[in-house]
Amino acid sequence: MSTFKITKKHHKHLNNPFPSTPRSIPFIQGNLFTTSQTLPPNQSFQVGKDFQLLWSTENGGCLSISHLSQPSKSLWSTIPGEAFISAAVAETEVEESRGSFAIKSRYIQLVCHHQSIEDIIFINRFFDEHHGFLPDYLDLDHLERNPKFADCPVLVITGHIFSRRKMKGPRSCIKSEAKISSASARYWVLFDQKENNQIGFQVKIGQPKFQLHRHKASPSTASESYRRLRRKLRRRRKWNVGWCWFLSRKKGLTANSSSEEELGESNVAETITEFNRVCLTYASEENEIFFGFGEQFSHMNFKGRRVPIFVQEQGIGRGDQPITFAANLVSYRAGGDWSTTYAPSPFYMTSKMRSLYLEGYNYSIFDLTRYDRVQVQIHGKAMQGRILHGNSPLEIIEHFTETIGRPPELPEWVISGAVVGMQGGTETVRSVWDKLKTYKVPISAFWLQDWVGQRETLIGSQLWWNWEVDVTRYPEWQQLVKDLGTNYIKVMTYCNPCLALVDEKPNKRRNLFEEAKELDILVKDKHGELYMVPNTAFDVGMLDLTHPLTASWFKQILQEMVVDGVRGWMADFGEGLPVDAVLYSGEDPISAHNKYPELWAQINREFVEEWKNNHAGKEREDLGDLVFFMRAGFRDSPRWGMLFWEGDQMVSWQVNDGIKSSVVALLSSGLSGFAFNHSDIGGYCTINLPVIKYCRSEELLLRWMELNAFTIVFRTHEGNKPRCNSQFYSNEKTLSHFARFAKVYKAWKFYRVQLVKEAAQKGLPVCRHLFLHYPDDERVQSLSYQQFLVGSEILVVPVLYKGKKNVKAYFPVGETCAWKHIWTGKLYQKHGSEARIEAPFGYPAVFVKVGSTVGETFLTNLRNLEIL
Repeated sequence: MSTFKITKKHHKHLNNPFPSTPRSIPFIQGNLFTTSQTLPPNQSFQVGKDFQLLWSTENGGCLSISHLSQPSKSLWSTIPGEAFISAAVAETEVEESRGSFAIKSRYIQLVCHHQSIEDIIFINRFFDEHHGFLPDYLDLDHLERNPKFADCPVLVITGHIFSRRKMKGPRSCIKSEAKISSASARYWVLFDQKENNQIGFQVKIGQPKFQLHRHKASPSTASESYRRLRRKLRRRRKWNVGWCWFLSRKKGLTANSSSEEELGESNVAETITEFNRVCLTYASEENEIFFGFGEQFSHMNFKGRRVPIFVQEQGIGRGDQPITFAANLVSYRAGGDWSTTYAPSPFYMTSKMRSLYLEGYNYSIFDLTRYDRVQVQIHGKAMQGRILHGNSPLEIIEHFTETIGRPPELPEWVISGAVVGMQGGTETVRSVWDKLKTYKVPISAFWLQDWVGQRETLIGSQLWWNWEVDVTRYPEWQQLVKDLGTNYIKVMTYCNPCLALVDEKPNKRRNLFEEAKELDILVKDKHGELYMVPNTAFDVGMLDLTHPLTASWFKQILQEMVVDGVRGWMADFGEGLPVDAVLYSGEDPISAHNKYPELWAQINREFVEEWKNNHAGKEREDLGDLVFFMRAGFRDSPRWGMLFWEGDQMVSWQVNDGIKSSVVALLSSGLSGFAFNHSDIGGYCTINLPVIKYCRSEELLLRWMELNAFTIVFRTHEGNKPRCNSQFYSNEKTLSHFARFAKVYKAWKFYRVQLVKEAAQKGLPVCRHLFLHYPDDERVQSLSYQQFLVGSEILVVPVLYKGKKNVKAYFPVGETCAWKHIWTGKLYQKHGSEARIEAPFGYPAVFVKVGSTVGETFLTNLRNLEIL
């Protein structure tokens, strides 16, 4: 029986505007059983050099892991008397439409929810007694181990998971009507130390084994009811007295046969050869706040939610109305919801200083809906991850990024002034540049995404996805780049891993789609044919990043771009690999989907490093280092990506998709290891229809300028419909405001340089949720978009509501210094208090610590720039 189904919705133009949440397997609960014959009542096991696992038989049995530096603090523990390992078999259905995905579990065929623990032992490569104890795929020689701890034995917990009767549930969920009286499988859980502050875990489930019964006859309803009653009573007797017998057996479950039943393998059972859902369940506290999960746009605290981890389009509206209704109506699930994101990560940290992350790229769900427990469900037959120890949120981020990777230091030029994002061609750029000179705007770069040429589509102005300069739109391109460079202004461009048909483009010099097709480096479908992927308003070929020829071919494209003088680019997309694509590597397409944005970042990063190595010394200093920024990502993206941006926010004040969500994404991603992130000033997604209009107002643009002057990069974007939006160059007011906050941004450059170095060394974000520095303040734990820190020395409380001219600032508990309002000099000394702060245009609520060298230097620079 197939366990994977894909439904394409790309061309369905009348849809349910309120799609239901994709169904997943319900929260699984079961009992834990042990035997005193093999397990002592209480025992401590040292794992590696720095961790210990405690086993206790109290209240039915439980496990607890702690770091030896704080043995009384549990980093991870199971729930007494309840199963912590479970597994299931279900059909996976994926509904896909233009980068949006809904992954559903349906037709649940089997659930093994009870668990026995039969042994807890140490094993190592030199311990002969474990021969046959582990299957080949869990042999220690196949485990990735840190050489520092290679000599430390691995702790293994083993037993069985099982179900004693056919799973009950609605017929819509259960496809098999086989009378499975019992099913079981062997499991193994391995713990070994990975780093000084990380312990690894691995869960593997063996093949399921079944015992079934068939009815030989069905004489009458009465006699059938009698037989059901007898079987029910017999099952109860077995549950009450049969556990010692059950645990002493070496293989599977058995049951007594009778004249009414025959045991045997059924055809249905034979079709189930392995589990494809594995769950890990463990304890949580009712008041425990969960942060992280990558770049999230709607929430900071995920307690009470089911968090899916899958790379995809964030959606248009994401629950804000009426735009989500309209987007869903015309394009299947295009509106998204609170959980859809370009860059998720299977990682969290909590207010109790607990942290865990999954390794690998399988689709996973973190179920936090129960007040006292967490259940992590992974689509696959195994689970692997790590549990982290840290005394503070800052330590946890440092330990996490030590493993997943940290970004390099950004080139200083990109954080020195405004990155002017605009379109229109050579003359338009020169005209706007002249205006900015008049206002003395400090400029780092012009970002010209339409360098490849532009065309009009159903969703607005879009680019020709053929990565070469359009000499009609940008005549004298090289001279423009040179003239800007003479004034210490770089040029940045745009590319992505997709290629469009350009037969109708009149002035092309190369046809990159045809070149890639000839090299056979585009993604294929299941029939081995070229996969034309629907994306926004047209179909594209998508680069197969696993093909050995792809990287070198695309790096040559980047090389030609850089030779013309370009020093940076947006590396867009990466979230839309179809889950039925066939890759050169042959790997599972769902896990390959989550991995794709990391591979995309890796190609770009490798090119940057190769260019740097080939241009050393003064030549490199004169030319300037390269940088790229991207939106799609996964857990390890900070290792490869240099700079991130948050994608396509609505040009609105909304909570789930607008200026407020841009702050949530900034802070949640920072908690997840994405140290450098920012948003488009003013947002991107514009809707200009007769019945629904979302156009960027001047007020929104000005407030977004004030906000982004305190992020890592100060970059504008005209949006997908520039003529409908207020722009920085629209009038004297917008130009002067843009100039003012480009100077505010410049005034804290000295601190930004420090924070960039710290991020490269420790993985700490530039913009920080207050929880990172004040983790014990419960009011801080409840904050989302209301305010944030720049490093540890600057507190920003942006105006995020239409028509508002003041904000409410909270001064956290745990700070020893007073906070100084930068515009009035007023001091706020009462910690744990709120104050209403006036914030007219041009004067957002910003504070520095009294006595802080950073704060005083910032104020001095503002005076020198005639801002104060």
